[in-house]
Amino acid sequence: MALEDVKRYFKENNLSFEIFEMDESTATVELAAKAHGVEPALIAKTIAVQLKDRNILIVTKGDAKIDNRKYKDTFKTKCKMLKYDEVLEITGHPVGGVCPFGLKTSLEVYLDTSLKEFDFVYPAAGSTNSSIKIAPTYLKEITDGQWVDVCK
Repeated sequence: MALEDVKRYFKENNLSFEIFEMDESTATVELAAKAHGVEPALIAKTIAVQLKDRNILIVTKGDAKIDNRKYKDTFKTKCKMLKYDEVLEITGHPVGGVCPFGLKTSLEVYLDTSLKEFDFVYPAAGSTNSSIKIAPTYLKEITDGQWVDVCK
């Protein structure tokens, strides 16, 4: 179970996060924002993307959209999201619960600069009803992520 993988990842890496396990779904930005009582922008959306030679994750603020020109300038290819069934196979997390930790496959993590607007954000925690609260700078640190500017 992906949530258990995230818990194990946190334990193995001495990370002490409270994992919010909600009764309601947090599978979409809107549902997660409602469940946490925050604006949609504070939900850290993780997108699984296929490049020509590898798969990566991009984490953005909840209400951000990929800017095709910026994306292509950064990654030298068009944005191609992984297919629904590929997401679980590659990340180990279901769509709606994808997060940049506790991954089945090691993936590079890119964090859009849109996250820097906030003191903290809520990324999923491996299931469609779980999340954590984290500072974007700390999210970058624990995922060994890289800042990119690929959103509108």
